[in-house]
Amino acid sequence: MATRAVPAPLQQLPNALTIARLILIPVFVALMLSAEGGHSWQAGIVFGVAGVTDQIDGFLARRWRVESDFGRVWDPLADRLMIDAAVILLFAADHMPWAGLVVILGRDLLLLAGYKVVAPEGYELNVNLVGKAATWLLYAGIGFLLVTHRSTDWPYWVFWTGLALAVLAGLLYARSVWRERRR
Repeated sequence: MATRAVPAPLQQLPNALTIARLILIPVFVALMLSAEGGHSWQAGIVFGVAGVTDQIDGFLARRWRVESDFGRVWDPLADRLMIDAAVILLFAADHMPWAGLVVILGRDLLLLAGYKVVAPEGYELNVNLVGKAATWLLYAGIGFLLVTHRSTDWPYWVFWTGLALAVLAGLLYARSVWRERRR
């Protein structure tokens, strides 16, 4: 095993960022519930901070070679929970089409159920480039929706592009699991 190039306290920074993102979820929800018209700059900023920390924690964990079982499970779960909360609250504020809500929640439930099935068999879901791009675009699209009026069209295009990539990433994950299980 390669030696780690960072001091021991810094080795925990990626996991600390994941925990911080989990803590931001109820803060985000409270800000959205107090927002008028389904948009809030404060909630958008919290959501944006969550998106940025998602990129930083994964980058640092890989760069410093401090990936952990905690991070492999909780990092993507924190992303899913934040995005799911945002989509649900945007839908409740009539700022998210029902199709977006159904596809996001359905995809996340399938990922969770699929993980519960394949994890005990020792299979690990490794993030692919399509999945990363999808997460970036979903964070951007949802973030833009949070800070714009519902009549603004362009954030929906970013969201739908991210959603299409998320579905594609899910299909790629399913295909790799199917191939692995056939061996």
